[in-house]
Amino acid sequence: MANKLRLGIVGVGNIFKASHVLPLQAHPEVEIVAVCDINLERAEQIAAEYGIESAYADYRELLKRDDIDVIDICTSNYFHSEVAIAALKAGKHVFCEKPDAINPEEAQKMADAAQASGKVLMTMRNNRFTPASSYLKRYIDEGHMGEVYTGRCGWVRRRGIPGKGGWFTTKELSGGGSLIDLGVHFIDLAVWLMGNPKPVAVSGATYTKFANNEISNSVHSRFGEKKEGGTFDVEDLAIGFIRFENGASLQIEFSWASNIQEDANFVELRGTKAGCNLRKGELQIFSETAGQLTNITPILKKDAPPGHTEHLKHFIEVVQKRAEPINLPEHGVDMIKILSTIYKSAETGREVVL
Repeated sequence: MANKLRLGIVGVGNIFKASHVLPLQAHPEVEIVAVCDINLERAEQIAAEYGIESAYADYRELLKRDDIDVIDICTSNYFHSEVAIAALKAGKHVFCEKPDAINPEEAQKMADAAQASGKVLMTMRNNRFTPASSYLKRYIDEGHMGEVYTGRCGWVRRRGIPGKGGWFTTKELSGGGSLIDLGVHFIDLAVWLMGNPKPVAVSGATYTKFANNEISNSVHSRFGEKKEGGTFDVEDLAIGFIRFENGASLQIEFSWASNIQEDANFVELRGTKAGCNLRKGELQIFSETAGQLTNITPILKKDAPPGHTEHLKHFIEVVQKRAEPINLPEHGVDMIKILSTIYKSAETGREVVL
């Protein structure tokens, strides 16, 4: 077995507790040795709960430790780039929760810092690691769908605003609302499945209609910390259209709240040989065989680990030099460019060239 990686966590809120700490503690090549949070009391509570030796309030103090190999960033969006760049400059490998950054300039600085340091920088793309996504990627790469030329993707909720009044709904800290929170997941998945074509233009519209609505029916509302009377200056719904250099296109829709029948996430792609619908983790493929239209439902593993767990495992494999990275910093730069330009299009009311 390779040497154990000593890991420090920055940010110990809900996403850390829900999706990071247990997979990392269970990994035989990882030892979490320190946690950091601007709320020192919370960091100390987490350290005691999970048997972690050190707790800090300032990530700069954590980065001074020569015995830490990896930093895992689970802070609010605004601090992703700041902490990542500092950690890379300190010689640490970095895993970061999504989104990569709150604007393209910061995402590019992260990519540049990773290249200069020679360390691994990877941002969470958990939806690439589900059984359905892995199967579909191979199916497309083997040519079974032909030319994948258009599609649509989204994640829509009926009432599922996270951390209302807190950092999620404060643009300065989050970079935006449902688009940057949810769009990064399924735009990334769709673009990856399509072969990572370069985006060249976008158009979009954003809406804020549920800032004063207190109803919630989604477990996702538990993320973040609600703040009574807090800020809500982001969108709760975004729609848009992306054009790519190779002529392909993608429709998008992301909402925290809207009057729909039920919550859903989906990626639909259309190819010259087949199309697909990946919805709520279930995959169907639509094609034709022997002169007849056919619907294919692959038999996939039902008990696979969550995508967050699988991506963290992949990151460790890359750091240990046993695997090539499935996602690269430049993918993150392109993603944040797409999101930022959709916001610009929504403000100007016209298509914007990247």
